[in-house]
Amino acid sequence: MRLLLAIIFPPLVFFTIWRPIQGIFCALLWLTVIGWPVAAIWAVYSLSQYRNDELRREMDYDRARYGRYDRYSRY
Repeated sequence: MRLLLAIIFPPLVFFTIWRPIQGIFCALLWLTVIGWPVAAIWAVYSLSQYRNDELRREMDYDRARYGRYDRYSRY
């Protein structure tokens, strides 16, 4: 859903991933006819980076909780 939103209405995606300053800049870029494709590409890229960061945080949490790097092991 967010991917479709990133293509159709790019500034709104930045507000859904808690980046309001980038959303304002994207809205200014989106208002120009030439800047709309650039804004859409930027929104899709930022959305993919946000998803990667979420997955990385989740994996780090799982590794710290269940991984081999616990506080009782030496190696």
